[in-house]
Amino acid sequence: MMETLSPLEILRWHVDMGADETIGEQTVDRFALIDSPAPDAAAAKPAPVSPRGAPAQAGAAVYPGPGPSEEMVKSAREIASQASDVDALHKALLAFDGCGLKKTATNLVFVDGDPAARLMLVGEAPGAQEDRQGLPFVGPSGELLNKMLASIGLARSAVLISNTVFWRPPGNRTPTRQESAICLPFMERLIELVAPDILVTLGGPATKALLGQSQGVGRLRGRWFAYQPHSATNPIDATVLIHPDYLLLTPTQKRATWQDLLMIKEKLSLAAKAAD
Repeated sequence: MMETLSPLEILRWHVDMGADETIGEQTVDRFALIDSPAPDAAAAKPAPVSPRGAPAQAGAAVYPGPGPSEEMVKSAREIASQASDVDALHKALLAFDGCGLKKTATNLVFVDGDPAARLMLVGEAPGAQEDRQGLPFVGPSGELLNKMLASIGLARSAVLISNTVFWRPPGNRTPTRQESAICLPFMERLIELVAPDILVTLGGPATKALLGQSQGVGRLRGRWFAYQPHSATNPIDATVLIHPDYLLLTPTQKRATWQDLLMIKEKLSLAAKAAD
């Protein structure tokens, strides 16, 4: 005899499977569609989607959709520039209504870790678990990131973790150019306020947004770049890591990432000696 699940158990099952949000105002009777004429195969074929964090191909359009107006970006930059510390920037984002993602997200996902950290890591955008908890990198990719940090003697609480976009895009879609550009002034101000010794971008979209590099992560990893904050004289050493999401799908890349982590560890050690 088949066990009957309660409505709450069914709801929990759907959430566990990733169906954690509604995307329409009206329900759809899928059984009534069984006898409906099949749509044109070519028209119904979905566009290919890469997993978040996959190395971007050179020349690929990372941020689809229309770009923002100059006035929108200028307004965001003025608001961000007025923040004198990380807490003030957090409050500014909580009050900011210029990004449409805020309307569909559950929580603002700002930062986690030490605002005075010497190492700062930046990904692309929050996922479902991050949206629910209001913290970046708390899902499976976050667990892997914690292990990556621990492998070079760093606790999660000793670094600062964030994303270039602070609200979850519906369905984990790629942020549009407008959404990314509106959030960018706040991320740039965050980097200025934290002033880390090392900035690490996780995956192709974050690398393109902050370092202006559109080559694939496989070509960029293992190298050092100079990130120049707007209001700082000295550039920040920056490097690129393969996104933990992609490492979960492609474990063969973990060997290369281990070498990159050792490179970061050595650079941190040299920076500490220079500071002494």
